[in-house]
Amino acid sequence: MNTVIAFVLIFGALVFFHELGHLMLAKRAGILCREFAIGFGPKILSFKRNETVYTIRLLPIGGFVRMAGEDPEMIEVKPGYHVGLLEGKDGKVEKIITNNKEKYPQARIIEVEKADLEHGMYITGYEEGSEEGLKRFEVSEQSFFITDGQEVQIAPYSRQFASKTLGQRAAAIFAGPFMNFLLAFVILLFLGLFQGAPVDLPKLGELTKDGTAMSSGLKEGDTIESINGKSVSSWRDVVEIIRANPEKELNFQVNRKGEDLSVKVVPEKFSAGGQTIGRIGAYTPVEKGFVSAVKYGASETYNVTKEIILGLGKLITGQFSIKMLSGPVGIYDATDKVAQSGIENLFRWAAMLSINLGIVNLLPLPALDGGRLLFFLVEAVRGKPIDRQKEGMVHFIGFALLMLLMLVVTWNDIQRLFLQ
Repeated sequence: MNTVIAFVLIFGALVFFHELGHLMLAKRAGILCREFAIGFGPKILSFKRNETVYTIRLLPIGGFVRMAGEDPEMIEVKPGYHVGLLEGKDGKVEKIITNNKEKYPQARIIEVEKADLEHGMYITGYEEGSEEGLKRFEVSEQSFFITDGQEVQIAPYSRQFASKTLGQRAAAIFAGPFMNFLLAFVILLFLGLFQGAPVDLPKLGELTKDGTAMSSGLKEGDTIESINGKSVSSWRDVVEIIRANPEKELNFQVNRKGEDLSVKVVPEKFSAGGQTIGRIGAYTPVEKGFVSAVKYGASETYNVTKEIILGLGKLITGQFSIKMLSGPVGIYDATDKVAQSGIENLFRWAAMLSINLGIVNLLPLPALDGGRLLFFLVEAVRGKPIDRQKEGMVHFIGFALLMLLMLVVTWNDIQRLFLQ
């Protein structure tokens, strides 16, 4: 149950902050955001705040922000339609009733002659019970359709995604992956604040009670000057010597609060990755402080990003098999193992997953944020956007292929679980 909770919280946080990036920049640009969703499929929970419906959906495989203009509008008003109009105090139409008009006796019923609800924001038509002939009704920028008793906000062209500048559209799309990198940095920053930021100094960090370092007389904070007469200048130097000498006596020359001491330590034998190495039960030294934590968060975010990109490069060149990729099932299994090793490692795992999500979404593939940005780049080069229907078809095919890949990866994850 703890693993389920950890997985749901981590997955939910990664998707939430990713989509929040899209939502914030889209709203800042003035785009009407109809829905902010975590997950896909049937709705489990939903509520509306201001213009946006916030939903949690059944399938935990991502999320989305539905912006006006990205998909064809579901409701149209065509010539010959009969609709009801409810006007506001300023005389402009605020609600257009498409069916069940008898439930709104105060509405003015008209037969539509022409409607422009994107640019001109008006409807012309003939009102029932009136002999005045063709009338023109101005429609408010903040107006709604009412269909089956449900209100759907009308999106003038100025509120649609396509109406915004190339820079505004690119920023709204890029903000999602950026928030994943920012989330990872913040997680690692807080780990650095509460635990201390690891530093590469020849100084002993926390000692384990059952390690040979403590039983030999070494203490946390001792500065190591040399081992077996070989000077050391970093924690990496210390670790390399210890790992290379299992069950061999080592002479540590240390400085403890200004006093030089000589301590003999025998690293215990330990198996790791098929190799036999030595260890003494001492953790990496840490440095506490806000500046150190910021440096740690930035450097770790950079290092993890670099490693993931190198891994993707190996996948492209064939050095890394697709069978080694993990989907939701594999990530759940890994989360279970990481959760058992402690809350600190679980937070580091969450930061790594957040960076991974950001990088994957920036890949220049259809249906991903990177694919959208690639289309924007083409638009910038050619000076005009690509046909929306053609772009939509490319993204649809890309999404279908991604779902197929997800199924293959999930099947591989399930096979690995049964073979363990």
